[in-house]
Amino acid sequence: MKDGFVRAAAITPVIKLGDCEYNANEIIRLIREAEEKHIKVVCFPELCITGYTCGDLFLQDVLLENARTQLLRIAAATAGLDVFAVVGLPLQVGTKIYICGAAVQNGRILGIVPKHFLPTYGEYYESRHFQQGSWEVRSITLGGEEVPFGMKLLFDNENLPGLSIGIEICEDLWMPQPPSGAHVLAGATLILNLSASDELAGKRAYRRGLVSNQSARLVCGYVYADAGEGESTTDLCFSGHNLIAENGTLLAQSELFSSGMTVSEIDIGKLINERRRMTSYSAGGNDYTHVKFSFANCGEELEFTRHFRRNPFIPEDEAEKNAALRQIIAIQAHGLMSRLKAIGCKNAVLGLSGGLDSTLALLVTARAFRELGLDMKGILAVTMPCFGTSKRTHNNALILAEELGTDFREINIKEAVLAHFRDIGQDPGVADVTFENSQARERTQILMDLANKNNGIVIGTGDLSELALGFATYNGDHMSMYGVNISVPKTLVK
Repeated sequence: MKDGFVRAAAITPVIKLGDCEYNANEIIRLIREAEEKHIKVVCFPELCITGYTCGDLFLQDVLLENARTQLLRIAAATAGLDVFAVVGLPLQVGTKIYICGAAVQNGRILGIVPKHFLPTYGEYYESRHFQQGSWEVRSITLGGEEVPFGMKLLFDNENLPGLSIGIEICEDLWMPQPPSGAHVLAGATLILNLSASDELAGKRAYRRGLVSNQSARLVCGYVYADAGEGESTTDLCFSGHNLIAENGTLLAQSELFSSGMTVSEIDIGKLINERRRMTSYSAGGNDYTHVKFSFANCGEELEFTRHFRRNPFIPEDEAEKNAALRQIIAIQAHGLMSRLKAIGCKNAVLGLSGGLDSTLALLVTARAFRELGLDMKGILAVTMPCFGTSKRTHNNALILAEELGTDFREINIKEAVLAHFRDIGQDPGVADVTFENSQARERTQILMDLANKNNGIVIGTGDLSELALGFATYNGDHMSMYGVNISVPKTLVK
């Protein structure tokens, strides 16, 4: 895709336990389907060529040899395709068997990453069959070709700057120090996790939080592919819960007990930019092996499958939204409370227009006064009508001040502004920047002087969007003694 985006998928095939040829056929079919959908990176579940629940069959030569043969066939089937795919299989290296993720693309096996942490507790007994993977990379022979094998492997794309792929497998993520932490310090921006996570009541939410939080901690994209239909249910049940996250945001997830593709686009450019800004984000991992690969087509104009929120600062879930809004009000009010206590101030002045920003500022100020046990009459809300002031906003301001029990004053600034126009030679009939800014500066002068007169401070009403975009009058409404809305964007104010 263009502009630093890469389309990725977590894929759960329907398998037949121990039938490597059938499973390879499904994997090849899904890789080709991904190519048709312009998906560039795909991740399959742990041990998907054989199935995760083969038990002691993993010790049989027939299963291991078939898995190796089908891996070579899958790799050959990717010839001429752009898709970078990672598939899971048991692989014997020497006399030991490893749970592995094999990266294949354009007819080649690019590298193989073994699983490091083997769960042997509760319902798991992986150490019965498998060896712990080593960090160090060595060369092994597969199909007559030398292939790098080890955990310190990254796969770097030559067409999309910054796309560097690291691999970890299931339990690796659940440990205190997942391998993905080292991968990203070595340059990885996208982590693929081949998983076989059994389903338990409540585990879905935990798994979702784990993947989202790991992508946030590592400032990376994270694709998690889970085993599903076809696995044995003798001891465990697998739901195919696939997840795609980006820097703490869950982009896509599958329904439980489903199969097929979970697809989204990951903004690699944004991740690189975030890391550039984070000076505490250090680099490391100079001893990693970097395998290069390329895409033949990476500049297609594609429609996004991911959802971009219309209001990115506001949670879409109603309960989460209300909780976030309550917290924001509390943060604003407590900030003001700290300032009032620090300077020994019991009076506040603000301009109340009846619009959104001044309404929020007054509500925050009122809450701060209530929590400090201060008299609400110590808040002076001032409305200053002039050219263009509507009856509706004027009435809104009056009603709000009355409901909150604050002091209220109306000061019409029309004559003062006209006198100023005469002083500077401004034509009142010309509605230019001078016409607009003179009103704002007159209002600020009045507020500042009233604050001095009442031994109080001016509460700023301007929001983050206005100040960031310059929608404020310099030496006018951008001036205050404490701005309570300074970190609140306009959409959030509403």
